[in-house]
Amino acid sequence: MGPEILVPLSLFLMIFGIVYLIYSTRNRERLALIEKGVDASIFLKGTTKGVSVWKVFVVNLAFLLIGSGVGIFLALLITTYTSLEDGAVYPSIILIMAGVGLLAGFRTAKDLDKEE
Repeated sequence: MGPEILVPLSLFLMIFGIVYLIYSTRNRERLALIEKGVDASIFLKGTTKGVSVWKVFVVNLAFLLIGSGVGIFLALLITTYTSLEDGAVYPSIILIMAGVGLLAGFRTAKDLDKEE
């Protein structure tokens, strides 16, 4: 077994382990609450109130992609009109603009939550 098969296999096992741990822990917590006689309606809290998770995800993904695109464009402009090296400019500007995009998406999602 070479490294070309071990890396994807270990990545898959890691993701499977995390998902399994999340669901098994959630199930144990719910069973413990049910055994103590707590009302089962607490599991449904927050589903009807606020903004849908998909709306927030789409807004954040859109701003992330917009920020990355602007970062690529700015890095192209910087490397074209200055004597800076490509190797450092592209990753740094792309990551900075992606972070700015995520910050803008977070603030937009927070404003969406205030509206509803």
